[in-house]
Amino acid sequence: MIDETDKKILNLLQENAKISNADIARKLKMAPSSVFERIKQLESKGIIVGYTTLLNCDKLCCNLIAFLFVKTSEHPGDTTLAKMIAKIPAVQEVHHVAGDDCYLVKIKARDNKALSSLIKMHFGTFDKITSTRTTIVLETIKETSRINIV
Repeated sequence: MIDETDKKILNLLQENAKISNADIARKLKMAPSSVFERIKQLESKGIIVGYTTLLNCDKLCCNLIAFLFVKTSEHPGDTTLAKMIAKIPAVQEVHHVAGDDCYLVKIKARDNKALSSLIKMHFGTFDKITSTRTTIVLETIKETSRINIV
């Protein structure tokens, strides 16, 4: 699978995806070419699937976070609706969940009015949605996409 050096490289990339191979090499006391090869291997194995930029929603006026619990009339195993929901730009996450609901959807929107409009214009048009419950986040204590690599 992966060794301790790979884990260190992954942790450094999670801290800063823009870190150069030379900087990683310096921190790990390795040759930059070795770091480059390891990263290419991690990409080819599908362990690294992409690189992204984190944006400050407060500065971009999209600071309302809501979670929608969605019930559907889909047959078990049918994820057609989930794939359609995932295409909505304001939707950040779609999770198929166990329990009373079928999906848990994370949305970021400008404000309550934008959220209401989004729910009506998008979720309200899906025939297979039987009900939704919305929970609005008052304060985010921690939000991360990091994976704890031990």
